Amino acid sequence: MKARTLLLGVFLLGGAALLALAQNPTPQPAALPSTSMEEAAQAFLDLLDDDARRKAHMDFESKERFNWHFVPRSRNGLPLKAMNDAQREATHALLQSALSEQGYRKATNVIELEGILGALENNPTRRDPENYYVTIFGTPSKEAPWGWRFEGHHLSLNFSSVTNEVTATTPAFFGANPAEVPRGARKGWRVLAAEEDRARALLGMLDATQRDRAMIAKTAPRDIITGADRHARLQGFEGLPAASMTPAQRDTLLRLVEAYTHNMPPDVAAATWAKIEEAGIDRLHFAWAGSDRRGQGHYYRIHGPTLLLEYDNTQNNANHIHTVWRGFDNDFGEDLLRKHYEESGHH
Repeated sequence: MKARTLLLGVFLLGGAALLALAQNPTPQPAALPSTSMEEAAQAFLDLLDDDARRKAHMDFESKERFNWHFVPRSRNGLPLKAMNDAQREATHALLQSALSEQGYRKATNVIELEGILGALENNPTRRDPENYYVTIFGTPSKEAPWGWRFEGHHLSLNFSSVTNEVTATTPAFFGANPAEVPRGARKGWRVLAAEEDRARALLGMLDATQRDRAMIAKTAPRDIITGADRHARLQGFEGLPAASMTPAQRDTLLRLVEAYTHNMPPDVAAATWAKIEEAGIDRLHFAWAGSDRRGQGHYYRIHGPTLLLEYDNTQNNANHIHTVWRGFDNDFGEDLLRKHYEESGHH
């Protein structure tokens, strides 16, 4: 309880307290009691008064469900800054119900990093760790489609549930600014270290011919290519296919994919891997753009028939990471929804 209370304090910080956060980082929160995502979402809604519910609860068919982004802006939903302690704790329970331990830790670290960034930039108003929103779409249920979103700067987590089937978990965006904290008590802290280090390890394992094939551009793009597009689209596969990798290289590639897929609970990660394997691991392509030196702009992606993983680190002297996981057929649960509507006759 003590650790959880300390983390809740991150969401209450403002003004000079943000500097104290950078100097005295909070420990990781304690795990909350395990509960299903449906139960956790309903428990959250049950804590809201009418005004808060109007902000947090929308129709499942609302276009707002697709209005996702990762920049610091106002959003539709209920922000942490408008919640009481019980509602904040319910938000954590909801996050823990939908993420793995790795994913939950990463999400809370992104929020903590926002406070550190506010102190580093001396701009706590813009870099506000309370400016993260919960939005529930539809009625949490095992019988009908519903979903929810947790979103703020450098974090957009979108979940869709269809008749109690495997939850759709994309788009899933995690970012880190700074990618490596330059000073203070958290100096050297890297929230998205695995996403960078495993990719660099794979690049370093390639021979000259493989490397030439993996390199798609000398200069990295300024951001992830698909941005916050409603549908993730690329013209075709580029880079080095897994079919042209050695067993050791393939293993490293798959460990890199796990840095993204294992942010979700084991059953969701397993379903994702089943789709990857069914489509063919050999068809995964690893592409790199930009410099291979730390501190210089770089980008990579892993592109297969069922998913796209993008990573970009070019802003703020290449100390600012954006990552995203997109599902080509099932962003926002579209594939499951289509099957549900076809079988149920709903239009």
